[in-house]
Amino acid sequence: MGIHPAQTGNLLSGTPLQMGAIVKAGISVDQVLAKHVGRDTPQSSMVLACEQPMTGYHQTNFSLAYSSHISWYSAHSPVPNEVYPSLAFDRLFENRGSLRNRSVLDRVKDCAESLRRRVNLRDQTKLDEYLTGAREVEKRVEGMRRDKDRADDRARDRGRPTFTMERPQNGLPEDLRDHTRLMCDIVALAFQTDKTRIASLLLCRDLSSLYYPFLDVHEEHHSASHDDLSDEYERISRFHLSQMAYLAKRLDAMPEGEGTVLDNSCVLFLSNMWSGWKHDNMKLPVVMAGGLGGTLKTGRALDYLYAGDDNRKVCSLYLSIMDRMGVKLDRLGDADTRLANL
Repeated sequence: MGIHPAQTGNLLSGTPLQMGAIVKAGISVDQVLAKHVGRDTPQSSMVLACEQPMTGYHQTNFSLAYSSHISWYSAHSPVPNEVYPSLAFDRLFENRGSLRNRSVLDRVKDCAESLRRRVNLRDQTKLDEYLTGAREVEKRVEGMRRDKDRADDRARDRGRPTFTMERPQNGLPEDLRDHTRLMCDIVALAFQTDKTRIASLLLCRDLSSLYYPFLDVHEEHHSASHDDLSDEYERISRFHLSQMAYLAKRLDAMPEGEGTVLDNSCVLFLSNMWSGWKHDNMKLPVVMAGGLGGTLKTGRALDYLYAGDDNRKVCSLYLSIMDRMGVKLDRLGDADTRLANL
């Protein structure tokens, strides 16, 4: 359907997109799950991003909203991305008004002490580990909250919205490593506290303008992707995939039942293109981690390239995942069959 926006806006829905002024996509798999699984948690889902969305239109006449959002409530409504770690953290722990200036741990100190006196030594250790981890994330968030407040002050003085300013003037971390790592930590905390069981994180949008000086890459992401066989772009790809590995390790370090949170989860990493220089998405790289309660067999590489188009749709993968989470649909997007060999 055309390059860029039309290869991104339906990445999690498999629904044809509409050109022109009225956006029309389809409900994404994370939001399908949120409507069912999310009923059991305070937040039905968490939708995060590390880059501000774009406005306007691409030369192909597709809205750039498609480039900026992978989560969709409905055909006409993308889920707003939360790009500020401080706001994501505040929502997670219901920090409102004056509570933003008080540590979460201070608020639960008495309850935590009471609980510690009533549990065994093993659970005391687990509680201490959780509280320490939450405080470490909170301290990093506090610095970014101050940056966000200063950015809002600058924007007000200049008479313009904060989101129109360039990073880091807009209050987002200048070092992308700090941003992505903290977003992964917030997702991990959300799962650990059972605030939500569904989360998406957009590391970079389509037509991304992010820079990676720490990788010794001198072009912005989009330009670098046009030479996707270069050493520079491989470093970018490795950096992105390492964020998934970091999140998986965090979840794997959280005991749950006879295993870990990772054992009971499915972490999915994917991209909207296979080849940047050809703008080609005839095949997509997909990486999965976690056993989803023992229903997914891990430690394998599966190749569906020659299985026939009807047998290798990414929406067939989504249907298979949803089955294992107790959400059974006859169809999602362009698929009505499950992916074989999972």
